Amino acid sequence: MSDTDVVTYEQEGNVVVLTINRPEARNAINGAVAAQIEAHLDRFEDDDLAWVAIITGAGDTFSAGADLKEIAAGNANDLATKRGGFAGLHMRDRKKPLIAAVNGHALAGGCEILLACDMAVVAQGVRIGLPEVKRSLVAAAGALWRLPRAIGPALANEVILTGDPITPEQALEWGLINAVVPQDRVLDEAMALAQRIAVNAPLAVQASLRVARDAFDEDPAELAQASGRAFGSVIATEDAKEGPRAFIEKRPAVWTGR
Repeated sequence: MSDTDVVTYEQEGNVVVLTINRPEARNAINGAVAAQIEAHLDRFEDDDLAWVAIITGAGDTFSAGADLKEIAAGNANDLATKRGGFAGLHMRDRKKPLIAAVNGHALAGGCEILLACDMAVVAQGVRIGLPEVKRSLVAAAGALWRLPRAIGPALANEVILTGDPITPEQALEWGLINAVVPQDRVLDEAMALAQRIAVNAPLAVQASLRVARDAFDEDPAELAQASGRAFGSVIATEDAKEGPRAFIEKRPAVWTGR
């Protein structure tokens, strides 16, 4: 790893781990971090043997969000990429699952990174929230519409308009995250969740996720048609033949992604 690796990329089997590696700056997002997250997501999406990714932070911090020093220096635009938006992520078009392994506080932009992921495992004792209104700012990287969709308008408005943080236990109860674990178990639990996904046929996972992501954007008729298209895109693949064959032969399926 070189000094310029502010985001690291590691792969274990079919699971990739992206780690924001600026612990001295609480893993805040600057231009280099945003650019490297985007580049690593490109690599992940293009790799047929990479099926699930995890994003986390180095040390005991997830991400402090936007690097305020960069903003003060007039470099606010660098914190977003053209395709991915803030952190190279929040508006990124992704076909594969992304899990947040939240090992420290997820406030402001850190919370918006969490919300941009498909699932999240969170450490006990951290805070999750959007304190922007306390600073006469606006959470502009997706939280204002993702949070109401995730937990409903009343609870979301409380979080957004008070700026007060919530606990991981509240987030779990409200359906915002998947699990709350001790801090030293966050990455292990996120990896276990990723591996539970990665044992399944990758093309079927991607097709299913594509429809599930549109659940709040489309009407039932369009979602029914999208589900049919997803089925049609998968049924003719080699993996769709392998799944029933493995079941009949009472053995684990061997997926090829084809």
